[in-house]
Amino acid sequence: MQNRILVAYATKYGATEQIAVKIGDVLHQTGFKADVLPVDQVETLTTYQAVVLGSAVYAGQWRKEAVAFLENNEKRLAQIPVWFFSSGPTGQGDPVQLMKGWRFPEAQQPIADRIRPRDITFFHGVLDMKKLNLGEKLIVKGFKAPLGDFRDWENITHWAASIAEAVKQDVKQAQLTP
Repeated sequence: MQNRILVAYATKYGATEQIAVKIGDVLHQTGFKADVLPVDQVETLTTYQAVVLGSAVYAGQWRKEAVAFLENNEKRLAQIPVWFFSSGPTGQGDPVQLMKGWRFPEAQQPIADRIRPRDITFFHGVLDMKKLNLGEKLIVKGFKAPLGDFRDWENITHWAASIAEAVKQDVKQAQLTP
């Protein structure tokens, strides 16, 4: 279990997966074994000392497979350090401001409160019209959502590095505690 972190994600078009891979790369570069897996491919959490869980956001909701993972693993997630991230809004500026203060799905907030994640963050996403179905294209046009890749890789890297530092501190503290 030592130095093993799970980065689990739920994505629709791959942008959240790419964020998860970047987080895993940063954790690996700082000395951790980081398994980056879609939430529906995670078999157990018992071998991990920490979990980073992320989901794409659509209409203020996490993907259903991320919600199921959260619900099915609540007890274990409450026992280890956990970080949550969401990805979604496009455009310039703070993603939380763009989403009018939204940080986490309201329906899952009670579970998050019981798990007590170390941090919950929100990253910009990608909007590629070529990948959208007809209904999604109509919604995007109706809302005049900005198109393109708005992910801030420097911010993602910094956040992942802060996770690595926190887990290293946890390990040091555990070694000092008799």
